[in-house]
Amino acid sequence: MLSLLVLIGICSCNPDNSDIKTEIKIPVSVVSIKPQSISRFIETTGTVYSFKEGVLKSELGGIYNLQRNPATGRPFALGDAVKAGQVVIRIEDREFQNNLQVESKKLNLELADNNLKKQQSLYDKGGVTLTELKKSSMDHVTARYAYENAEIQQAKMSVKAPFDGVIVELPYHTDGVRVDQGQTMLKVMQYDKLLMDVKLPEKHLPEVTMDQTVQIANYNVAKKDTIYGKISQISPVINADTRTFQSVLQIDNGKKLLRPGMFIKAFILSEKREGTIVIPKETVISRQDGKVVFTVENGIATEKKITTGLESIDVVEVVSGLKVNDRLVVSGFETLRNKSKVSIIQ
Repeated sequence: MLSLLVLIGICSCNPDNSDIKTEIKIPVSVVSIKPQSISRFIETTGTVYSFKEGVLKSELGGIYNLQRNPATGRPFALGDAVKAGQVVIRIEDREFQNNLQVESKKLNLELADNNLKKQQSLYDKGGVTLTELKKSSMDHVTARYAYENAEIQQAKMSVKAPFDGVIVELPYHTDGVRVDQGQTMLKVMQYDKLLMDVKLPEKHLPEVTMDQTVQIANYNVAKKDTIYGKISQISPVINADTRTFQSVLQIDNGKKLLRPGMFIKAFILSEKREGTIVIPKETVISRQDGKVVFTVENGIATEKKITTGLESIDVVEVVSGLKVNDRLVVSGFETLRNKSKVSIIQ
C-alpha cells in the first residue's frame, strides 16, 4: 500500500513534457537579388612615363641668363609651368649677335623686295627684259635666305620650351657666367597624359583591342578619384621567351594625380555584362559536387546549386540556379543546412 502511494506521488510531481518543443532558428542576413552589371578585368602593373618630354641643350656658348617667370615674378624654377615657345634661358654673346647683322639683312631684304616689284612692273610694260626680272628675283631670294638664316642663328641664343609642360630638371648655372655649347639647360615634361608599357600573357591577345577602357589604381590616389585610360598600341608579335605581347596604355591625367615614374595597377576591361545576377563571392560555398548558396523563403533556408560566369575582385555572376528577387543569405550561412529554420536580422 505504501509503495502504491509513493508511485502516485511521483507521478503527480512530474508534469508531462512530451508536448513542449524547443525551436532553434539560426540568425541570418539576406538581400533581395536585383539585376546588375559585372565586368571582368585583366590586371597588370607597371611604371608610367610622360606623354612628351624634351631635354634642351645650349646650341652655342655664351653668358647664362635665367629669365623671370611672368606667372610668379621670380626666376624660372623646378615645377613651373611653361608654354610652347616661352623663353626660359637666354645665352648672351654680343660678338656673335653683331656678326649676324640681322638688322642689315632685314633692310637688304626690304630693298630687294622693292626692286623686284619695280622690275616686275617695268617688265609688264616692256621696260626690262626677262633676264633682268629673273636677276631681281634671284637677288630677292638670296636676301630672304640671308635674313632667315640670321634669324635662325639668333634664335639659338634663346632656350625655349618646346611645348606646353612643366620644368622637371633645371641644372644650376650662375647668372652672368659663360656656359659652353652642348650643356644641358633644362628638361620639360608634359604629363596631363601618361603612357605605360605592359607585357600581357599571350592568352589575352584576343581580348585586348585598340581604345579598350582601362582603370588605374595607385596608393596615392583616393578611391573617389577614378582615373581612366585606354589601349593605344598593341604589338601583334608574341615574345618567344616570355610568351607575352607588348601593349601601350595611354592614361588621362588631367588632374595630375599621377606623376611620371609612379608604379600603378591597371585594370583592362575585357568583358562587361548588363542586367545579370551578381552576388558577393564570399556567399558562395564550394563543394565536391559544385557550388551552392542559400536563399530564404518563409523562414526556411534552401540550398541552391549554382553555375557561375564572370568574376571580378569581390563579386561573381550567377548563370543558373538563382533568379531575380530571390532572398540571398549574405551572413550566417556558414552554419546552415538545407531546410534550416532561420530568423532574419538586419
